[in-house]
Amino acid sequence: MLITGAPGIGKTTVLTKTVEALKGRGVIVGGMISRECRDGCDRMGFEVIDLFGGKHGWLAHVDQKTGPQVGKYRVNLSDLEKIGVKAIIEATQKNDLVVIDEIGPMELCSGKFKQAVNEAIESNKVVLAVVHAKAKDPLITEVKRIENAELFTITLANRKGLPELLTQKVLSYFSTT
Repeated sequence: MLITGAPGIGKTTVLTKTVEALKGRGVIVGGMISRECRDGCDRMGFEVIDLFGGKHGWLAHVDQKTGPQVGKYRVNLSDLEKIGVKAIIEATQKNDLVVIDEIGPMELCSGKFKQAVNEAIESNKVVLAVVHAKAKDPLITEVKRIENAELFTITLANRKGLPELLTQKVLSYFSTT
């Protein structure tokens, strides 16, 4: 299942609420979340979080000195790979649900990230991923073309009800397997 939408529409919020609801219903969830970090009104960067293990690091930051540049941020490939990629791989091997937030320009700077996403989508696991709405990359095209993939576009009108809809869709998958 794929979530997309405009920047700032609440993709990570919908994903996080869905994850919490699923955990509350006994689903073992792993993978990675990227969450924006602010200093007052200014976005300073993005944190990468291992959902199962709880480790945190920087995905990208305005003060990051090295790494690929995406907009005003530099990507911290080390934290992305040590925390995010590792979390995706471990979730693919051990958890019921693999969460990937997000398949987007910053994360796609890492070949190891791309490989981990491919392994997750080729596995027999349920994958719930946020996909950047406008980024052009062969991996995003491939993920959107998966035969049984469902794409949910978040809007102001539907975002309040999406966590419950996504929760029910994930639970229905587990009840049929």
